[in-house]
Amino acid sequence: MNYMSICFISFIFLMVTSLSLFFIGFYFIMMDLIYFIEWEIVNINSNCIVMTFLFDWMSLMFMGFVFFISSLVILYSDDYMHGDYNINRFIYLVLLFVMSMMFLIISPNMISILLGWDGLGLVSYCLVIYYQNVKSYNAGMLTALSNRIGDVALLMVIAWMLNFGSWNYIYYLDCMKSSYEMMVISFLVVLAAMTKSAQIPFSSWLPAAMAAPTPVSALVHSSTLVTAGVYLLIRFSPCFDYWLNSFLLLISGLTMFMAGLGANFEYDLKKIIALSTLSQLGLMMSILAMGFSKLAYFHLLTHALFKALLFMCAGVVIHSMKDSQDIRFMGNMSFQMPLTSTCLMISNFALCGMPFLAGFYSKDLILEMVSLDYVNLLGYFLFYFSTGLTVCYSFRLFYYTLCGDFNLTSFYNMGEENKNMLFGMLTLLSMVILGGSLMSWIIFPTPSLICLPIYLKMMVIFVILVGGIIGYEMSKMSLGKILMSMKYIYVTMFMGSMWNMPYISTYGVSFNPLIFGYNSLKSFDGGWNEMFGGQGLYMLLLNLSKVNQWWQYNNLKMFLIFFVMIIIVIMFLIIL
Repeated sequence: MNYMSICFISFIFLMVTSLSLFFIGFYFIMMDLIYFIEWEIVNINSNCIVMTFLFDWMSLMFMGFVFFISSLVILYSDDYMHGDYNINRFIYLVLLFVMSMMFLIISPNMISILLGWDGLGLVSYCLVIYYQNVKSYNAGMLTALSNRIGDVALLMVIAWMLNFGSWNYIYYLDCMKSSYEMMVISFLVVLAAMTKSAQIPFSSWLPAAMAAPTPVSALVHSSTLVTAGVYLLIRFSPCFDYWLNSFLLLISGLTMFMAGLGANFEYDLKKIIALSTLSQLGLMMSILAMGFSKLAYFHLLTHALFKALLFMCAGVVIHSMKDSQDIRFMGNMSFQMPLTSTCLMISNFALCGMPFLAGFYSKDLILEMVSLDYVNLLGYFLFYFSTGLTVCYSFRLFYYTLCGDFNLTSFYNMGEENKNMLFGMLTLLSMVILGGSLMSWIIFPTPSLICLPIYLKMMVIFVILVGGIIGYEMSKMSLGKILMSMKYIYVTMFMGSMWNMPYISTYGVSFNPLIFGYNSLKSFDGGWNEMFGGQGLYMLLLNLSKVNQWWQYNNLKMFLIFFVMIIIVIMFLIIL
């Protein structure tokens, strides 16, 4: 390893900063401290432009997590992007991405939040198109344009908050709670968060963003871009009214269900993990809509750990498979890549809610609070069925990749010789195992007592077991069998394509404008406008010049006639 490389320097700086922020966050939560730091940038007469920073336990711990994961991702990138000549540019982009996230986390001011929010959108576009092929360009454009809707919603919030006299939203959450203005603002904030966290109907950009390099996916899908919307909602949650919460609960529940269903029909390794991110975002938003913002925040942190590890393992597998991402080509990885397989399975079990791993502490608590709280049958069904689907696609992934036979004709020489990648994965693995219990003791110093009847208490385990069995059955696929998915091909295509959302948000939006453009080009630019515009004028001048040229041939008769005509005209003018 080059100890003066930008990757190593960034890793050391981010890791030290993250550990410092962890401990400061622990101190803040124990002492119940909140610090506002105001920096007066410029003061003209009585107008001051002030930059405000909010430091409380929530922002400090989230920053600690973001720095921790991004430091390991940058170290991982040192090996993963080893052959890239522009690795410095890549690292600068990742650092810009992290800096934008910092702005968003510590700002209680809508202007500086927009700065971080737009920074995330812009840098994510640069990272998604990093490989510079047609697929990447399309995915980048879809990502950027979907996120622009949320940016416009935030701009409208800024315009509306002019009525309040300040853009520091944190002052108005309680006093303006039931006002008409706050209802409009909170609805626009929910809309912005739905675009950034890819809820229905803006879900199609999230799997498309997998065109980015895997280290970017590990960072984007764990703790930065997609969680920005959830974090903003956690901050704004005190002022949401009943109707907005109900709307958010329905949308996020359907997103969770749709993503879990789609992942069971997907064969691209990175897209399966992306859809699992979408499912977990739905879970965070739906529990937030039920009023448990601390639980949503807790799941945000634990999810960041195991999802980053899951993407890192996927990157090592893709590297070893010579850039193949299709899980049907994989198999028998546990013998060839034992360390990577171990990390992959532990993070998968954490995603499923395996007891005493990171995901268990947040996920089990969320599901038990759903059983304890008032929620209708549809909401309850979406919560538990989506949990079953999560286990289902996790077990399907496990059997496809790690068990059975190796499914490629040529046998690759697979190895785990990348030290930096393994170091990053094993460091995250320790946090996936220990982080959940650690965070639950810190965030919930008083244990929650949940009294449920035995059938509701066992509901989570029952759903997990059923999901695991179905996932195992789905993985036993061979080419000789009559496949149910081929028998009901339209149902499969509908469910596997996220309920046709990618088609609606690409062809659905662009088809009619493109047809209109084509027809107008044919009728106007290539039709009447051409006739009476440029081409018509050109033909007229061409014909006139031909007449003029014919007139001016060196013919003495013509010149004499022309001369006589001019004399007659001059005489006529003199007489007049």
